[in-house]
Amino acid sequence: MNLETMTIEKLDYGVHIVTINNPPANTLNAGIQQDLLQLIEEVEKTPAIRAIVFKSANPKIFIAGADLGAMGSSDENVDFAESSKHVQDIFNRLEALRVPTIAAINGHALGGGCEFVLACDFRIMGAGTIGLTEASLGLLPGAGGTQRMTRLVGGAKARELMYLSKRLKAEEAAAIGLITEAVAPEELEEKAIIFANKLAQSAVGAIGLIKGSILAAEELPLEQGLLVEREAFAKTFTTGEVNEGIRAFFEKRPPNFLSQLQINK
Repeated sequence: MNLETMTIEKLDYGVHIVTINNPPANTLNAGIQQDLLQLIEEVEKTPAIRAIVFKSANPKIFIAGADLGAMGSSDENVDFAESSKHVQDIFNRLEALRVPTIAAINGHALGGGCEFVLACDFRIMGAGTIGLTEASLGLLPGAGGTQRMTRLVGGAKARELMYLSKRLKAEEAAAIGLITEAVAPEELEEKAIIFANKLAQSAVGAIGLIKGSILAAEELPLEQGLLVEREAFAKTFTTGEVNEGIRAFFEKRPPNFLSQLQINK
């Protein structure tokens, strides 16, 4: 892949570290959007990629948010609804990605940056602040933030956070379930990689199907969600993981879900 705003490091077990580097502030501009879309497409067609950790090259900012300069200078002919839909579609694809995703938040994740990490499966935070701060600019979160934050923390808390453009530190965000874990800044990357290693050695095919079923539970009536679940259950028997999992159970050993892909430490 030829990405302009991201670099990729391949680690053990199919874990890939994606470092976002779009100086000076990692603005969520068209460049990051295009690179993220290209990354998603690559992951979808590459079975050897089993987990993604996103981090930032900027020690103080994970992603700063939208390009406000470009937004403020836009002419009246810009279709802002279509621009919003474009980013929503990218984040929807990130959220539904077949492999587990972890945001290792080492700096501020505000506005669009917060919306980015909300589309990841897990958020481990060591420094900075997190929040949907668009109302302070007369805007609202337009890349899925109003929906995902509400589902994570509930309507009452989402109103408080968004109406007041609150910026939460890691401990505060963890206390309300907005992030998965608050850690010491110096431990952030190590803990994110350890967690990614554990996920990557699991049944990633089943995890992807579980992810789709969870999203269905959030979006669909019960009967439709149950349909998604039973179709996903049937698909697990096509991944090759079930045979290994059941064999390992009876042989009283840990399953080796990496064996069929010949991925080693």
